[in-house]
Amino acid sequence: MTQHLKVALGADHGGYELKQHLIEYLRSLGHTVQDCGTHGKDPVDYPTFAEAVARLVAAGAADFGVVVDGAGIGSAMAANKVPGVLAAACYTETLARNAREHNDANVLTLGAAHVDATTARRILDTFLSTQCTVERHRSRVRLIRDIESGALRGGGSARDLAADDIARITKRVKELLGSGGGDVSRPAPVPPEQLAKLIDHTLLRPEATSADIQKLCDEARRYSFFSVCVNPSYVRDAKTLLRGCPVKVCCVVGFPLGAQPPEIKTLEARRAIREGAQEIDMVINIGALKGGDDDLVRRDIRGVVEACKEGRAVCKVILETALLSDEEKVRGCELSMKAGADFVKTSTGFSSGGATVEDVGLMARTVSPKRLGVKASGGIRTYADVVRMIQAGATRVGCSSSVRIMEEARALAARKG
Repeated sequence: MTQHLKVALGADHGGYELKQHLIEYLRSLGHTVQDCGTHGKDPVDYPTFAEAVARLVAAGAADFGVVVDGAGIGSAMAANKVPGVLAAACYTETLARNAREHNDANVLTLGAAHVDATTARRILDTFLSTQCTVERHRSRVRLIRDIESGALRGGGSARDLAADDIARITKRVKELLGSGGGDVSRPAPVPPEQLAKLIDHTLLRPEATSADIQKLCDEARRYSFFSVCVNPSYVRDAKTLLRGCPVKVCCVVGFPLGAQPPEIKTLEARRAIREGAQEIDMVINIGALKGGDDDLVRRDIRGVVEACKEGRAVCKVILETALLSDEEKVRGCELSMKAGADFVKTSTGFSSGGATVEDVGLMARTVSPKRLGVKASGGIRTYADVVRMIQAGATRVGCSSSVRIMEEARALAARKG
């Protein structure tokens, strides 16, 4: 194994010695290891440590998790209660290979009473080096994820990512719109002040001038949009123009083609954050995704994610869905989750198509295990367009027609009042 991974390990008292052995083994291979305990042989409860490992994997802080108890079964059950985790108890290399190749498992549980250290190392090597690449297996894994997504939709709300009230607003909007498919030709009135908090007011035209950015920021102040989204050269100006108001500055990175090397995107993100950007919308390497180079795509995203984490900024990943198959859209979402992104986003607005209800719905279902936000952008020009995107699962909307949309919302609210 040449790829260096982040692995979270946990164990109860029965698995403590084997855990310590595996920690040393993984570090000798160059992997980064996070020890979640236990740290001795005093009796403890395995669910506590299984949950700790599972939550690190679900959050993207670890690529894989390993939990050791007496049999491995109880820890697998506990870990599988954490959304986004697929845990498997394995006693042989064959089971480990099957768990990864057929089931895309991301947490391995071992029974210290059933495997010795040598066998455990072989099982772990197999688990970490095997990929789930065959589409028939991946489609079945998606069915498993869909079961989990349905459970989450029963009582969850959108993730609070960048504003304290975003989850409450999104939940309220969905309540107002109703849970069904509904007739959006006559959309339900969403209070304009709540709608504004879901909108990134956008100006990315190449011919945009400083005067245009001034107008954009003035409109954002007047309507209290969530953010303005601008090209890198205007971040500093936008930050100055918005000083003293809660509107955030969002900057695009790798825009609009996504073909820059990962290190260039990372540098671009760091500079934008230094100059005042609080959110980064990055374009993935679309060709790498379509070509199946998942490692490059993940590194591409992860570099920007790390820059955002260091700068306390939100990272949104633009997939450019108009250029992708459904399988590629799902894979792009999965790689975004693994890389630790905060949102996935449909489009740049500069390609052959923009956001669609079907794409937003597919993305929302895919990222729901880790509760990422979904930003719909590209071709959203009317209030009804926004309603359809929210109904499909969007938690943020990017558009340049924001003022017109807000005026429609205000007029509709006035008529309903």
